[in-house]
Amino acid sequence: MPTPIVECVPNFSEGRRPEVVQAIKDAIASVKGVHVLDSSSDADHNRSVLTFVGSPDAVEEGAFRGIAKAAELIDLDTHNGEHPRLGATDVVPFVPISDVSMEDCVAVANRLGKRVGQELEIPVYLYEKAATRPERVGLEKIRRGEYEALKEEMGTNPARDPDYGPQRVGPAGATVIGVREFLVAYNVYLTTDDLKIAQKIGRAVRHSSGGLRYVKALGLLVDGRAQVSMNLTNFRKTPLARVVEFIRREAERYGVAIHHTELIGLIPQEALVDATVWYTQMDQFQPEQILEQRMYAVREEAEAPDFLDALAAGTPTPGGGSASARAGAMGAGLVSMVARLTLGKKKYASVEREMRDSLAEAEALRAELANLVEADAAAFNQVMDAYRLPRDAEGRSEAIQKATLGAIQVPLTVAERALRVMELALQAASMGNFNAISDAAVGLNLAQTALTGGVYNVRINLGALEDEKAKEDFLAKAKLLTRESDALKSQLETLLVERGGFPAI
Repeated sequence: MPTPIVECVPNFSEGRRPEVVQAIKDAIASVKGVHVLDSSSDADHNRSVLTFVGSPDAVEEGAFRGIAKAAELIDLDTHNGEHPRLGATDVVPFVPISDVSMEDCVAVANRLGKRVGQELEIPVYLYEKAATRPERVGLEKIRRGEYEALKEEMGTNPARDPDYGPQRVGPAGATVIGVREFLVAYNVYLTTDDLKIAQKIGRAVRHSSGGLRYVKALGLLVDGRAQVSMNLTNFRKTPLARVVEFIRREAERYGVAIHHTELIGLIPQEALVDATVWYTQMDQFQPEQILEQRMYAVREEAEAPDFLDALAAGTPTPGGGSASARAGAMGAGLVSMVARLTLGKKKYASVEREMRDSLAEAEALRAELANLVEADAAAFNQVMDAYRLPRDAEGRSEAIQKATLGAIQVPLTVAERALRVMELALQAASMGNFNAISDAAVGLNLAQTALTGGVYNVRINLGALEDEKAKEDFLAKAKLLTRESDALKSQLETLLVERGGFPAI
């Protein structure tokens, strides 16, 4: 059974004292089950970024120990550096990697925030997917004015009230904790020491000033060289190569060029493959052509038991929930197929960009739904384990409720992802290769089956949930998903008659 994995990428306001960074790293690594994958420090920014992974509980504990150690060793009253900062531990993002939902990570962020506020007496703000207010979704808005402004306004300006912890600021400052998609931290150095040029390019490329979507950017002077420092918050929708070429063209306006670029922390292989494909113009490239990926796939296929045999066995898992997730993954696979049959065809050149984006999203959904096959089985087993506890065991009722909540959230996630697959399948049927229109239609129907199955599993588990408000919320979501899926199915039938020449039935 796959192990749930969460990534945490905390940023600490220290990049000049290696011994301090090592102490923080050691504190995080002291948690059993935590694996520190990377550590990157920058003296000019006076900032370090660590990357570690593990189970949700292990990563949560590792983050707490890192924050505690940073508060002990870093004094914001004496800190200075190029990068904006709010606290000794400036920001702690959690990223779901496998067999973990965004909702699971939001729960981790809230538990950690509450504990940091209570035990360490550090004000905590929640951002991105964990934000409690719309104005706190963006990190830059929370961090506006930095530590110095926060000291002046905390306790007097209600907008500065933290989500957790005291309404006062000590030398450790405040910490921002949240949940987000994978972020690529990427810097471009220019062949100039003119800070104003970097700032102008930063304004041009960042989304908030009218630039590229999913790009946050600042112009800085680092090591005597102008730098455009960026966070790419969705590398699938705004690829790395597009960002680099945008900056290259902007730099040419000012008579400068790109000197070199720099990656901070880790990057998914997919992002580098996309950049390689773009620069080499391998329009017909498929990920399966990568030798290592083909080798891993063969090995996994050889080691994995046959799903249909397991489904037919006389065991409770895998069951209908896992089958629903598998159907959704198959639907996403058909969307990918149609997109690939469309890309590179002159007849469909006008929809090249839409199909490429659709392919990237469908592949991400296929991978997530494939992981949810096992996650559903694991959620059911956790419910059974909770019910097997002795009736007089302390915490039995709480364990049952927690497990039941998981058994609801997993199939609800399946249904939500399946709805998006349906939307992509409708798009594929509408503008993709006409010869594959029936494949897109089958993909949509498989996704609707996944959605319906997910809703069935949500409904069956609601009976054991004691929280009446949560019951109402889950049921309302299930009803909405069902209505939206029915509408998409109806649109598909109309489209098949109009575009595909299908006889009406």
